[in-house]
Order: sequence, then structure tokens, then C-alpha cells
Amino acid sequence: MPSPPQPLYICGPTASGKSSLAIEMAQQINGEIVNADASQLYRGLETLTAAPSDAEKSLVPHHLYGILAPTDPIDAGAYVRLAKPVIAEIQQRGKTPVVTGGSGLYLKFLTHGPAPLPEGNPEMRAAFAKRTLEDLVAELRQLDPAEAERTDLNNRRFVSRALEICLLSGQQASTLRDRWQTRTLEISATLRGLVIQRLRSNLHARIARRTTTMLDSGAIAEVAALPAVSANLEMAIGYREIRALLAGEIDRPTCEQRINTATRQYAKRQETWFKRESWLQRHPLQP
Repeated sequence: MPSPPQPLYICGPTASGKSSLAIEMAQQINGEIVNADASQLYRGLETLTAAPSDAEKSLVPHHLYGILAPTDPIDAGAYVRLAKPVIAEIQQRGKTPVVTGGSGLYLKFLTHGPAPLPEGNPEMRAAFAKRTLEDLVAELRQLDPAEAERTDLNNRRFVSRALEICLLSGQQASTLRDRWQTRTLEISATLRGLVIQRLRSNLHARIARRTTTMLDSGAIAEVAALPAVSANLEMAIGYREIRALLAGEIDRPTCEQRINTATRQYAKRQETWFKRESWLQRHPLQP
């Protein structure tokens, strides 16, 4: 029995052209598109979140777009529980899942799973806050010399987290992290994916055009129609800026400028994230 088609991941910063490339690739490899953009999981803000249009969706099947109510919570773990059955079902039909989006953490959880490290402990962190940094460093050096050696010991948060991992897991943080790094490399060797790269000037121009089109094409009315949204969706770029516009706190040019600035900053963070994912093949696109 032949192996199921391996998913293809198409990643990149916002406004880089992921949706168009995903459709093109899906058409070439008998694929179906699976959303990996956190904001596009929601319905009601399709214009604001630059979700694929009905015309685009008619070209190839699309999955996991607009499946959540605006007030529904979501996180990377919940996304994986939604996405894995969809991907498996596509594979069972002999089609290739083309997973596309810019939410790096969602993609990381989907491809590699969460790092096997204990979650933060509020009580332990409160206790750490009462101690001096020197005291925390001394304990970390005693419990895990290797982790202390490679940790910025002037960064209280880094020291506290490393110490927290040691105490909660009963193992050295360095051992857990090294083991996970090895496993990550093993998983990465089995994956295939592309990350779109554009000249910074070209990407900024695309962001500016998209922002203008978005504001002209219904995003303001979308936000006005949804006075209450989840904390996740409230973080969508443009939502708070448009709320301020609707409240009369800023004018349209200021709203547009703020959205452009926030989108450029987000795109830069995305580029930094995807650079660390060495398994992704760089895919330059021209203007």
C-alpha cells in the first residue's frame, strides 16, 4: 500500500503571497489547502484578516477557514487538534495537504509538537521573584552547570526559567533541551516546505496596498459588526486600530498608518521566526 502524500508547508510573512502560491502549488500536485493562520480560523473578519476569497476557494478545496465564532478561544495546541484530522482525511483520499499560514507557533506545534518542557509555575515564579538574581544563578550552577554556562546570567527571566525546568522536571534543563533539539532535527529531516522571501521594499509596498484595499473593501464594517471578540482575535492587526477609528479617537489616515506600521513589524518578526526553521526551502518571489 503506497504511503500517503506528504504535506507541503508554505510559509512566509504577511502579505507575501502565501495564498496565491498555495493555490498554484495545490493545483500542480493534486492538493487541498489547510489553513495555518490563527486569525483566518475565525469567521466575520474575512476582509480584515485577508482570508481567501470565494473565487480563490473555488479553485481548490480549502479547509479550516472561518470555522470559529469570533468569541471562541484558540491556541496552538487546540489548532493542532483541529488540523491533524483534516490533514489525515485529505491524505486518505490520496490528495496532498498544502498547509499554509504565517502563524509560526501553530506551524511549529503541527510539524514538531510542543517542546517537552514543564509549563510555567506561578507559585514557583513568585518565590523566585523574592530572591536575588545572584542566589538564583548560584542554584542554577549547582543544579545544571551546562545550562548555566550557556544562559545569559544577567537575564533574570532566562535564569528563572532554566531553574524552573530543573526543579519541576527533576532533570537538568540542558539535558531536556538537548534531547528536544536532537528530536527536532530528526523530525525536520522528514518535512518539506517553502518559505516565501521578498525584498523588504517590495513587501512593504504590498502591505501598504493591502491595507488600503482592506479599509476600502469592508474591514471597517466588519469590525463595527463585532463589538465583542475573543482575546485571540482582538490581537489581529487592524482590529484595535479600526476600533479606535470607529470611536472617533483617530482619523482614517492615522488608522491606515498604524495598521501599516504594525503589519511591517509583524512581518519582520515572522521573517525572523522562519529563518530559524532551517528545514524550510527559501522561495524568492519577485515583485
